Amino acid sequence: MPLRTILIDDEQPARDVVNHYLKDFPEIEVLGEFTDGFSGLKAIQDLKPDLVFLDVQMPKLTGLELLDLLDQPPLIIFSTAYDQYAIKAFEMNAIDYLLKPYSKERFTQAVQKALAQAGSGIRMADPVQNLVKTLDENPEFLQRIAVKSRHKVSVVPIDEIIYLEAEGDYVMLHTKDAKHLKEKTMKYFETHLDPSQFIRIHRSFIVNARYIDRIEYYDKENYAVLTKNGAKLRASTSGYKILKQALNM
Repeated sequence: MPLRTILIDDEQPARDVVNHYLKDFPEIEVLGEFTDGFSGLKAIQDLKPDLVFLDVQMPKLTGLELLDLLDQPPLIIFSTAYDQYAIKAFEMNAIDYLLKPYSKERFTQAVQKALAQAGSGIRMADPVQNLVKTLDENPEFLQRIAVKSRHKVSVVPIDEIIYLEAEGDYVMLHTKDAKHLKEKTMKYFETHLDPSQFIRIHRSFIVNARYIDRIEYYDKENYAVLTKNGAKLRASTSGYKILKQALNM
């Protein structure tokens, strides 16, 4: 059976190159091309391809954000312009990638590796999940967060988040108009959000300082942080001290 494949890249010339090179591989069947991460994610969920050529840099939903939303990822060959951190992560986890612009020989090498993996029955889930964990160690602060619900995928700009709340193994992102559940830890967000803007006031809450309306005495040296949308968040003693320092109180 042919290896069922899709292409996800926002640039037509890049997709044309992949299609051209794939003419030498009759064992690969291209099911479709997709120009953004949203349609690409839906195609992976609906078509369940064996192999995906996935561009890393895309404007609406990046390839790495898409990757973070996959439960059972297929074989993936990433393509990227120069991104040293992503490349290091790929190499650490034995994930193949194509650095644009790439030669036909390099493309052939990546495809042959994918064909060998498919033939051996190697699961892609483990190395991809390890790749996600490696990328989570990126010290850069987040600018947006990709989340999915049963019906859609959303990209939430950091500035729209009023506060974050622990929900078991998940974190609930509260914005003015909606709530979004993300499968990450509070510790992850504490280290990946700008601490001058997002303050850990309690083990269960991280608040966006821009949305703080006022602080009130709660009880027994505890305080409550009231946000501009009316939420009332408890601040622990240590959280209150951090808050005072951050706000120069």
